[in-house]
Amino acid sequence: MTKIVNHWIGGKTVEGASGTYGPVTDPSTGAVTTKVAFASVDEVDAAVAAAKEAYLTWGQSSLAQRTSILFKFRALLDANRDAIAELITAEHGKVHSDALGEVARGLEIVDLACGINVQLKGELSTQVASRVDVASIRQPLGVVAGITPFNFPAMVPMWMFPMAIACGNTFVLKPSEKDPSASIKIAELLAEAGLPDGVFNVVHGDKVAVDRLLEHPDVKAVSFVGSTPIARYIHTTASAAGKRVQALGGAKNHMLVLPDADLDAAADAAVSAAYGSAGERCMAISAVVAVGAIGDELVEKIRERAEKIKIGPGNDPTSEMGPLITAAHRDKVASYVEGAAAEGCEVVLDGTGYTVDGFEDGHWIGISLLDKVPTGAKAYQDEIFGPVLCVLRAETYEEGVALINSSPFGNGTAIFTRDGGAARRFQLEIEAGMVGVNVPIPVPVGYHSFGGWKDSLFGDHHIYGNDGTHFYTRGKVVTTRWPDPADAPSGVDLGFPRNH
Repeated sequence: MTKIVNHWIGGKTVEGASGTYGPVTDPSTGAVTTKVAFASVDEVDAAVAAAKEAYLTWGQSSLAQRTSILFKFRALLDANRDAIAELITAEHGKVHSDALGEVARGLEIVDLACGINVQLKGELSTQVASRVDVASIRQPLGVVAGITPFNFPAMVPMWMFPMAIACGNTFVLKPSEKDPSASIKIAELLAEAGLPDGVFNVVHGDKVAVDRLLEHPDVKAVSFVGSTPIARYIHTTASAAGKRVQALGGAKNHMLVLPDADLDAAADAAVSAAYGSAGERCMAISAVVAVGAIGDELVEKIRERAEKIKIGPGNDPTSEMGPLITAAHRDKVASYVEGAAAEGCEVVLDGTGYTVDGFEDGHWIGISLLDKVPTGAKAYQDEIFGPVLCVLRAETYEEGVALINSSPFGNGTAIFTRDGGAARRFQLEIEAGMVGVNVPIPVPVGYHSFGGWKDSLFGDHHIYGNDGTHFYTRGKVVTTRWPDPADAPSGVDLGFPRNH
């Protein structure tokens, strides 16, 4: 019997009423294992209404109450990390260790939210004029929404909702319809932790659900992670409706390798950063820029390591890389490799014909490595979102930096070098929001914010960290003057001072 994933509204499971369902496949077999209900406009409205009703009390709740519930949720999340990872593997295909890592990174933001009282502290200036004080405070927005991608079905929602609800907002999540089960498990754990009904809601669906969240007058802010074209659409549409928006888009992350770098360390980093999670992550390194004469040696070291990666079902403990999310995505990724030679690339490894014995109908693709890639090639221009690594050549550091800065994306980038001066120049000169120095995937820890530049981010705020707190709150300044009790008319007892 096919499993059905329904919505979570007002603290309970709500069966889909639209009659429309989407298929969820096991990427390792290609079999449809689950159906997910797609929300109608009325169902989205019901979720927003539940969140709006809950905000009346949650928005006035104490910080102590909010953080107490989040501490309980954190303990439950930690205890259920294996169960959540299994759901991720079953629907996304990533290997279990990758799925566990995803939950761990989400836990970091829950940790941050548990200590939100420090970030929500206001400011006070006393005696700015005679008996006048000025205070700055931050207050929640109301109902906020999150629209999240398939590649991290637990982590990316946890980049959003813990901060949002810790700040006093209520939340409506629209997760990816390709792997929806993790979001429902999280909702159940939040309820078990004591989160009041309606504070956290989940509606599944497609463009109908997304567009309704973007236009709904009671949704005050929208967070999004996904591709650049959709991020641009989210930002434009929600901003036009008067909402606050943070829309994180796509990437083409570069790794600059200087001639003095430890090439073994650089090759290890390139392989893990390019092929981990089958390349389905916005922080994957998809372009290595080799400077000077090291290119051939570096490519050979990458090839040697890449050929040893074991590809198989995500629930096989020996697998190091799993399948891609859907057959259509697998075919799209393969098309970049199949057309690479005609565009001037040297195809060092071609993974397009890869299959796994016993799982021939899975969404498999092997490791691909392209060398001497022209900047005009589609494999370089587009975000492939699969296990394809492009190597480009540059004669000098300056040429390499100019090449990277000419990309329309500016998400993350890295430099590998032993030269501190070169590294310092790079971190100042490169046009990207996140920079790694001998670190291939510079995803910030929870108390620093995540976000790119250029076409990788639309909106003023990065996600989580201090930016997350500011995104989910708005500032208010209160100017106060009180009369001095000594100036009170005689005969009136103000009860000041009274000593006991």
